[in-house]
Amino acid sequence: MPTLFRFLAILGIIAGLIYAGLYALATMVEPGSREITVTVPYDRFHKQR
Repeated sequence: MPTLFRFLAILGIIAGLIYAGLYALATMVEPGSREITVTVPYDRFHKQR
C-alpha cells in the first residue's frame, strides 16, 4: 500500500503544478490585440434568394 500512496501523492503534486501553471498563465499574461482584415468574396456576402 505505501507504493500506492506514494504514486497518488506524486500524481497529485504533478496535477497541482500543472493547475498552478495554468492559473499563473491565465492571470498574469495579457493577450495582445491586433487588427484583422478578412476579404469576403461577393458570392458569399450577397446570396441570391
